[in-house]
Amino acid sequence: MIRIAIQKSGRLYDDSIDLLRRCGLKLDNGKGQLKAKIKNYDAEVFFLRNSDIPQYLEDGVVDLAIIGENVITEKDADVTHLLGLGFSECRLSIATPKEMIYTDIKSLEGAKIATSYPNTLKRFLAKNNVNAELHIISGSVEIAPNIGLADAICDLVSSGSTLFKNGLVEQEIILESEAVIAANKKSISDKSEEIEEILFRVRAVLKAEENRYILFNVPDDKIEIVSSILPVLKSPTVLPLMIEGWSSIHTVINQKDFWNVISQIKKEGAEGILVLPIENMIL
Repeated sequence: MIRIAIQKSGRLYDDSIDLLRRCGLKLDNGKGQLKAKIKNYDAEVFFLRNSDIPQYLEDGVVDLAIIGENVITEKDADVTHLLGLGFSECRLSIATPKEMIYTDIKSLEGAKIATSYPNTLKRFLAKNNVNAELHIISGSVEIAPNIGLADAICDLVSSGSTLFKNGLVEQEIILESEAVIAANKKSISDKSEEIEEILFRVRAVLKAEENRYILFNVPDDKIEIVSSILPVLKSPTVLPLMIEGWSSIHTVINQKDFWNVISQIKKEGAEGILVLPIENMIL
């Protein structure tokens, strides 16, 4: 049996549950449950406090966890990062009041810094030979300078809007973070097949998110040029239409190429373009 830990509440909870569902894992997670059995797979999900997950993972209470890289770094957990998931992207940054004169990290010598990530911040300051006084706060770190508790803060930043609203300016990025699948080191060897099956499903879901299935009609004399535009895996599927001289082309394109490709094939006479999401993509 594979035991998987996710946050019981917070920013990663909804995305983690959605990822498991899209991997075909049916989870009966009643409100307030601390553990739930996967109905159609030999696995259990543990709903844990975010800060507790690294230790549960390191100790082997759970085999896998969906967790932010920032938490693993803060706890200095001896676990293995298996796969980045591409959601809950953020960064741990140092920010100062906009009126503060800041030239470089040395500007924080002797400063008071409020943070919920003391261990990561201490390592960063030590690496840069900066001595500062840390105030550990569990929440609402961004208000600390405004109430005179600190000269600067170190906190997670996503869009930066919270910093702006509190008159703060991002000065130093300590680390970039995203949700990842991490594993207990012993479980990787003891349960390698089960873990690889979970990773196989997750990769199929993530690959599908990156791509779109498109189909469109095009004059036969444009098939070659249109096909040369399409960034396909191998080659597009071409099917003749009942209307003489026309064919339907089916293919998969990456989202990053999407609008550029659509514009080009339209110029070459493509019509009736349909775009469909992909549930899973197995290469």
